[in-house]
Amino acid sequence: MGTLPCIDMRATGSNIVRMRRSMGMTVHDLQTIFGFSTPQAIYKWQRGVAMPTLDNLVVLASVFGTTMDAIVVRHIPHSIS
Repeated sequence: MGTLPCIDMRATGSNIVRMRRSMGMTVHDLQTIFGFSTPQAIYKWQRGVAMPTLDNLVVLASVFGTTMDAIVVRHIPHSIS
């Protein structure tokens, strides 16, 4: 069947940080956009501890002016023979 890709959560979090900074945005700015009462979810995304939900990825892509594919980093592990 081959090897299936998985999401590199840490690299995806680094992408979120990089894109947020390139837009000149703070974590608080994103917190306001999402209507979160605390910024904890955003910090978890950035550290690669958690992933944004699909609907939150759609919003991030729109805010950053990019695609979800540009935010999410895929990793294809080596197959074990």
